[in-house]
Parts: sequence; structure tokens; C-alpha cells
Amino acid sequence: MTKRIAIVGAGTAGLQLGLYLQDKGVESTIFTDKRIEDYPHVRLLNTVAHHQVTVQREDALGVNHWPTDGYFGHYYYIGMPGNPIEFYGDLTTGPSRAVDYRIYLPTLMKDYQDRGGHIQYGDISVADLPQLSDAYDLVVIGTGKGGLGTLFARDEQSSPFTSPQRQLCVGLFKGIAQQDTKAVSFCISPGAGEMIEIPTVTFSGDASALVFENHPGSDLEQLTHTRYEDNPRAFLDLVLDKLRTHYPITARRVNEEEFDVANSPLDILQGAVTPTVRHGHVKLANGKTALLIGDAHATVDPVLGQGGNMASYAAHVVGQEIVATDFFDERFFAEVDARRANRVLGATRWTNFMLGALNTLPDAFTQFLGAVSQNRGLADRFTDNFNYPEKQWDLFSNPDAVRLWIDENSSVPGEDGHPFVLAGAQS
Repeated sequence: MTKRIAIVGAGTAGLQLGLYLQDKGVESTIFTDKRIEDYPHVRLLNTVAHHQVTVQREDALGVNHWPTDGYFGHYYYIGMPGNPIEFYGDLTTGPSRAVDYRIYLPTLMKDYQDRGGHIQYGDISVADLPQLSDAYDLVVIGTGKGGLGTLFARDEQSSPFTSPQRQLCVGLFKGIAQQDTKAVSFCISPGAGEMIEIPTVTFSGDASALVFENHPGSDLEQLTHTRYEDNPRAFLDLVLDKLRTHYPITARRVNEEEFDVANSPLDILQGAVTPTVRHGHVKLANGKTALLIGDAHATVDPVLGQGGNMASYAAHVVGQEIVATDFFDERFFAEVDARRANRVLGATRWTNFMLGALNTLPDAFTQFLGAVSQNRGLADRFTDNFNYPEKQWDLFSNPDAVRLWIDENSSVPGEDGHPFVLAGAQS
């Protein structure tokens, strides 16, 4: 059966789906409002890390253009009053990688075009969908622009929040030295916020993405509302002050004379997102069914870096199902939803749980962090499972599972054959 697929949106999900179908001989057209040449001139889109499971999919698609730019683990800092905790965990499945999406997305667009793919530029709105669905066998929507997101109802069971849980300030910065191991630094300032420092490939080479996850009403929220363009020096001084106060694991590596945005004022992005899951398909006015993927399907707060990885996973599930089917019927849509649910809903539920736990640091969660900080095997397992968010959700969704997980994994030694403990990590 000859199939023609319309993909609306050229994000991770849309591009990887198009590339996968292309590899399998299925015709597709990608519709997007941004041209390849537009990307260097737009504001920072996000600060996305792709974990090894996603990098492996990119290898299979032949689009891993940054094979030596990975990072190898996570440093953790929990600013417990008077007794901060610091520890490290390896990404044992393989390195993760972060590339500025203003480089990543147009690179994959060019790959798709160079291999014979067709990209059609322009806005697609709800009013365009009936005509589009008549012209193609299946319409896959990977963007909420043009009112497209309003077509799909919220999955209330998987969407516990109706407002943003963090006020965000993210940016790409120069003047921050790497840790001994090239790695993410994941920092918690109890009651105030979190900050994730990510080694990132940018237009000018390697830089540090700083993702400030600010609790509404805390002193860190000022970062969300202070504009670099208004007074660059005042903005940078504010960032430095907050790093010194809340995130010394990063502040101590800053060269304050060199510290600045990596390339231009467009390297700063501020705002907030409401975590939302939407139902995965919808009947259109003409009786056809459209499928939802990527961020348009499941939007998560960036605190755990799961968005791009969820999108990649879902794109490959959808691609496999498109290749395997002869009919885009109810069975097809049910199979897609069932196959992607474990990873996508696991990531959203784990992220939503952590937003609450990081707000208040309940005793059970603090005890978990204490146990992990004292044993390298636990730290490695916890860190590597950023690749497998459904495993993290299985762990945290059941308090009894936490103790069992610790008991099962705490015997795993560190590199020297002993549990791994850093100063300040005593329980």
C-alpha cells in the first residue's frame, strides 16, 4: 500500500518521524512556518538534552552529527541548610548530549531535504486540516500553533496542573569552567528553586546552558522578569548573585570577568509552561482522524530534561506503526497510544511528581537522596534511569518500591569497590 503522510511541525518529533518514514520508503511532507535559514536569528528555543537512548535512534537515522560532544553523568547538589549534599552519578548506558536547537533542527531539516524529503513552508491552522486530510492518508500534528492544540482535549487524569509550577529563566553562557568530568550539574535550593547546568553545543562552540527553575514567590523568581536587553550588566550581576546564594557548585567555577551570554541577547529565554497531556488523536469534521505527537501531545516542565526524549521515542513508535499498517483505523490509533504510553506518561508523571517533591523535600524523598548520595551504585542507577523515565516513575509512584530499590541496588559498589560518599553527604 502506498501511503502519504502529512507532518505538521518540524520539531524533534516531526523531523525524526519524517526521517524514519523516509528511511522505510514511506512518502511524507513536513509543514512548518520556519525556514532553515531563519533559525540563527530566532530566540533560544529551549535547552534540551538528548539522552543515550535518543542518540542511538539518531545514529540509526544517520543524523548524529555531534558524536564526540556528549557528557557523561550528573553532579548533584542539594543545599540542605548547614549540611549540603553533593554526589555524582554516571550515565552508564552512554553519554547524553545537548545541542542548541537553533543548530539541531535546521540540520535535520537539511538531512530530510537532501534525502529527497519535501518541506512546505507556511502556517497551518485548524481550518486547513480537512483539506490536508483529504490530500494525505494521515495527518500527524506536532505543534500547537494555529490553534491546533485546541482540537485535542486535555487528558485530565495525566494533567494535574492548570498553571505553571515554575517560573523559568534559561540561557546559554560563557565563562563557566567544566567540572572534572564533563557532566550536568543538577542543583536544588530547598524552597526556592532548582538549577540545571548543561554542557551545550552552540554557534560559538561549547557553552553552559543554565536552566533556572524558580519557585513562584521565591527570591529566584526575579530572574524570570529581569531582561538582559534592558541592562546587560544588571542582569548578569543578578544571575551571579543567585548562583552564589543558591547554587555554589556552579558559582565556584565562574570566571566573572568572562561571564556573559554565549553569543547574543537571543540566548536568553524566560517564561513558564503548564505541564499538560492531551488525548492522542481526534476526529476531524470530514470524518478523518488526526494524530498528535511531541510537545503538542505531552508538554512537561523542563526540570528533568525529558521533552525531547519523549518526542523522539513517540516519533519512532508512530513511524513503526505507520510502516506496519495498511489502514489508519481505530485499531491503529489505539495501538499507537498503547505503545507510547509507558514512556511518555512515565516521563510526565515522574516529572510532575518531582515538581512537588522538590517544592517541599518531604522526609521520604530526603531519605532517598541521602541513601543515593552515600552509594555510587545507587547514584549511577538513578542517573542512568534518566534514559528510562518509566522506571523512575515505577520507583517513586510506590513508597514501598523505594526501599526495595535501595536494598536491591545498594550493594553495587563504586569504582573503588566501596560505596561512594562525598563530604557533606552523611545522613
